[in-house]
Amino acid sequence: MEFLNKDTFFTALLWIVTTVIGEVLAFLYKGSLFTVQGSEQAIIIDEAFFLLTILGIPVFALVLAMIVYSLLRFRANNASEEDAKPVKFHSKWAWSWLAWSTVLCLFVIVTPGYTGLMDLRSTAEDTPDLTIEVTGQKWQWVFKYPDQGITLIRKDEVLVLPNESLIRFEITSLDNDVLHSFWIPAFRQKIDAIPGHKTTLDVTTNRIGSYEDSTTYRVQCTELCGIGHSTMATNVKVVSKEEFAKWVTDKQN
Repeated sequence: MEFLNKDTFFTALLWIVTTVIGEVLAFLYKGSLFTVQGSEQAIIIDEAFFLLTILGIPVFALVLAMIVYSLLRFRANNASEEDAKPVKFHSKWAWSWLAWSTVLCLFVIVTPGYTGLMDLRSTAEDTPDLTIEVTGQKWQWVFKYPDQGITLIRKDEVLVLPNESLIRFEITSLDNDVLHSFWIPAFRQKIDAIPGHKTTLDVTTNRIGSYEDSTTYRVQCTELCGIGHSTMATNVKVVSKEEFAKWVTDKQN
């Protein structure tokens, strides 16, 4: 039992040290873990990922500590070829691990799982400031601003959005086309473009930005859809409301 206690002590010590180092590094480099947060939804999603990172570090550190300690402490040598002495492990540790794992899983399901989804869906009943109809087809996107009478059909055109606005994307794919997936990395969220079926995605823009500032400002298909999949992208530009109004006027004329 003394042998087991010594090994348990050093494994626990290595676990604690590794956990502390991991948590400190996570907080120190939090700002560089994520790209531009171009929407309010991006902030919610990034906070969820960071929380999962913080909760996952101790679990990763425990597994790492056991592997590293076992490699160093119980490595093979030429001193003896006899089987190692069997080690009995008290069942209370197994039940304790099961209990804490259950609590951790339930916590993650509630926060950020349930609460995060509710935050993302909180705008579902709101009236959007701008509605854009998005159609995916092999291998490009077509964007229609129904209230403004504007349609973007060329791949070299830029999807222009107003800042500080609730934008509702109504997304589909042509009836005789394949499955695509709509994603703007700066906004984090993505959703499938399904032939003959409409899906919706709400985005609340919170900063001015463009593809020239960050390559995350682009519409990218994330569903492997054929030979032109990698080129199925459209640059995005978020501008002030005044500049957006001017862009609309110019397009209409």
